[in-house]
Amino acid sequence: MDLTRFLGADHAVKDSRVTLLGAPFDGTSSFRPGARFGPSSARTWSEVLETYSPAFRKDLSDMKLADAGDADTFAVPGWDAVSKTIRGRVRKVLSSGSRLLLIGGEHLVTLPAVEEHLKIYPDLAVLQMDAHLDLRDEHNGARYSHATVMRRVLDHVGKGRLFQYGVRSGTREEWELAEKERTVVPDIAALGGILKGRPVYLSVDLDVLDPSVMPETGTPEPGGITFRELGSAIYSLRDLDVVGADAVEYCPWPGGGGPSGAVAAKVLRELAFLVGGDA
Repeated sequence: MDLTRFLGADHAVKDSRVTLLGAPFDGTSSFRPGARFGPSSARTWSEVLETYSPAFRKDLSDMKLADAGDADTFAVPGWDAVSKTIRGRVRKVLSSGSRLLLIGGEHLVTLPAVEEHLKIYPDLAVLQMDAHLDLRDEHNGARYSHATVMRRVLDHVGKGRLFQYGVRSGTREEWELAEKERTVVPDIAALGGILKGRPVYLSVDLDVLDPSVMPETGTPEPGGITFRELGSAIYSLRDLDVVGADAVEYCPWPGGGGPSGAVAAKVLRELAFLVGGDA
């Protein structure tokens, strides 16, 4: 098996319905770095999976899936340059007619992906599954950080278009802003009526899962959901127009990572079916 390519990603980008793209960046990590190794480790761990999803009742062989490799975030200094690099690679995927499935990297890599989607879908809604609100205006003196990413997304999409599920951590100011903007969604099933017919970008920070399920993240947070609950949440969105998605903050342990890699890879597999829709 070619471990430089995700399971079942056998098609060229120009011929694919969904394209995986890695964004190996963790330059603003504030606790445990290493998410830059997430894309390559998730590809390696995808080998343990079957191509068939019993939840979606589909096989990866039923859809055209591509793996475009990684954005070259190592060769450029600073967030501005990294963001420009990611945006360029995302733009190339979207201009081909394929839909994006981004593999992080830390959560800040979501921002350039959302920015590029907004150019095509100006009424885009963003759904975040995460342990943390990520609504700080600054973190350690920086406006662009894994802890500020959803504040920057909110700056772009505006009121009523950011939805947050699974969150259980944030500063007092973040919770006050979340309450003011009504971003937190306690019941994901309620989103069906709100987002039906609208383009949706889904961002899954893997620390939404409890650390007992997903310990290999940059900032583990106790009290999270189970894998089965996350799978059910993803499946519940199947009737929405999820035009792009990402899975971020997989931070493999040194030496190739532990079994969290299988968790990350399986989430990516299910997201591929969700983004691929009926195609």
